[in-house]
Amino acid sequence: MLTVVFDFDGVIHSYSSGFKGIDIIPDAVVDGIKEAIAEIRAAGYKVVVVSTRCREEIGKLAIENYLVANGIVVDEVTHTKPPAIVYIDDRAICFNGK
Repeated sequence: MLTVVFDFDGVIHSYSSGFKGIDIIPDAVVDGIKEAIAEIRAAGYKVVVVSTRCREEIGKLAIENYLVANGIVVDEVTHTKPPAIVYIDDRAICFNGK
């Protein structure tokens, strides 16, 4: 199964208030993300959420609870980036050959 990886803060969690603590996730979901993830999963892709918050169990649990509370279904939540066909991250730099 092909995998699509989503960063958590700034991609799923709007992160408009900035970092407040490893287990404090105060902001709303990004508009349309729930539907986008559902469509990707329905198309047969595995969806993984990645965050450094998951380096500690309390942070991972906070993300899992946030996803459940917002009706967002994913296949895995982790702190390590697995092999994937695409990584969706708000802080990525795209290499253009220069």
